[in-house]
Amino acid sequence: MTWDEMGQLLWENTGQTAQMVVWSTLFTVLLGLPLGVALVVTDRGGLFPSWTLNRVLALIVNIGRSLPFIILMIAVIPLTRLIMGTSLGTAATVVPLTLGAAPFFARLVETALREVGGDKVQAAHAMGASRMTIVGKVLLPEAMPGLVAGLTVTVVALISYSAMAGTIGGGGLGDLAIRYGYQRFETTLMVATVVVLIVIVQLVQTLGDTVARRIARN
Repeated sequence: MTWDEMGQLLWENTGQTAQMVVWSTLFTVLLGLPLGVALVVTDRGGLFPSWTLNRVLALIVNIGRSLPFIILMIAVIPLTRLIMGTSLGTAATVVPLTLGAAPFFARLVETALREVGGDKVQAAHAMGASRMTIVGKVLLPEAMPGLVAGLTVTVVALISYSAMAGTIGGGGLGDLAIRYGYQRFETTLMVATVVVLIVIVQLVQTLGDTVARRIARN
């Protein structure tokens, strides 16, 4: 295989990986953020205490986090087909990626929100703020550095998950490594794929850390 051919393959599959990660990150935030907030506000002493609802949500999150991603991908193939019309390809992989990352992100959101000082919530209460206002104007803004850090960790995890998606025909760099690096013994291409993944992770982590630090200073 020539360098031009390897470069073309790496470019195409990096784009597929980016597509998977971007879309799954969006849906992970849409699902995981409210789920993490709900875990905090429905807990004992929370803004909307409900023991039953809190236990149900915690059970859902724990089940989602307990399944290895490779098993989750296979288990949700029927759901993926129902939603996307197929279980193969880059777009279809977004479903298991989201389902795998959302519970993980929800726990990180919960951790970030619990670090917000109770005195700030009490002060908002004393000023007559409603419970929903406290969530939107106190809890989330104060926890923003932690939320950004949690999102960064989640995106890095999604990059790793997207590589595993290649085992079921999900496309991206993982699929490239399996089809060429493993099945065709293209060692050079395998090494190049690993290097690209490392670079992507480093860029994401650096960007996330920088944004979190800037928010924390403000």
